[in-house]
Amino acid sequence: MENTSPFLAMQRVERLLKGVLRSLDTDMLDRDEKKAVVNIKRLVVDARIDIRDYELSETREEQLKKATAAKKRIAKLQANILAASMAFGPVDVAQISAQLEQIEARLV
Repeated sequence: MENTSPFLAMQRVERLLKGVLRSLDTDMLDRDEKKAVVNIKRLVVDARIDIRDYELSETREEQLKKATAAKKRIAKLQANILAASMAFGPVDVAQISAQLEQIEARLV
């Protein structure tokens, strides 16, 4: 993942998250976990779009604004993943969190 763009790395995380979420039985989750799962689905797409916009920015100022927006969205995504950690396995949470941290570190 080191040599890929943040956008491609985020696409990979999105596929991983959607795969994990697809295998969940949402009827078995409590209300807070269901809300977190819905938020995760929305936030992962929004974060990918923010990162795409970051990469397509034409000026440094625009790039910095997009990076800030993407970092905030990634932080919200990580918080929701932790809130729904009972729905995910501990390995999934650790792997996804590590990948998101790597992506966030590359947004400069």
